[in-house]
Amino acid sequence: MAKILSFFNQKGGVGKTTTVLNLGAALAIKGKKVLVVDADPQANLTTGLLGNIPDRNFYTLIVGESKMEVTINKTSTENLDILPGSHDTYGLEIELAVVGDWQYILRNNIQEQNSYYDFIFIDCPPSLGILSLMSLNASDGVILPIQAEYFALEGVMQLMNTIALVKKNYNSGLELEGVLLTMCDLRNNLAVEVKEEVENSFGNYVFNTMIPRNVKLAEAPGFSKTIYEYDKTAVGAIMYKRLADEFIRRFLHEK
Repeated sequence: MAKILSFFNQKGGVGKTTTVLNLGAALAIKGKKVLVVDADPQANLTTGLLGNIPDRNFYTLIVGESKMEVTINKTSTENLDILPGSHDTYGLEIELAVVGDWQYILRNNIQEQNSYYDFIFIDCPPSLGILSLMSLNASDGVILPIQAEYFALEGVMQLMNTIALVKKNYNSGLELEGVLLTMCDLRNNLAVEVKEEVENSFGNYVFNTMIPRNVKLAEAPGFSKTIYEYDKTAVGAIMYKRLADEFIRRFLHEK
């Protein structure tokens, strides 16, 4: 059964989509079967992997116009598939709020493919709305990317309250599974200081690997490539492979 993880932070610009894209690719290169789900209406994960938005996508799946098995797309990386997003999803929260009974739509669809993958990663929107709640409800756990800056923990309490709300009302198995420091400047001590602060709050949930600021990571999606297709020698590529090793040890219990 796949480990289903939502990458979630209500703050934008913390490297969430970059992490889902390149961590998924790193795990796929290591032979793990990975599905990434683009639940963010910006659909950056989709354009970063496919270059365009297919007609069958997250929106058509949720409103019942397509089935999971025909909505999933293969990517140029072997073992890495994507459930593409759509800009149409911007209005989906209003549609779902009117209709109601949205809580288990994504979960039920994902369960159909659960046995095929090792990991299913959901790229959540940077908000605390219905799309994020739906994603959390479909997940085993949450990965919290935090930018390595002085105000790293700002807003985290609200986010943790949301996780607790979903756990209480919809998904009793939902847990925080990891905290990832992103966009670190490894040339100074700030990243180390922030890591110590975050570890004081989250302890062993914090991954040892920190993801650096790296221009190659920012450039690659513009060419619809993973970092490994764009520049596999970049420091960002190296660090996501290290993070992939941590994921394999932590979640698959492999050395």
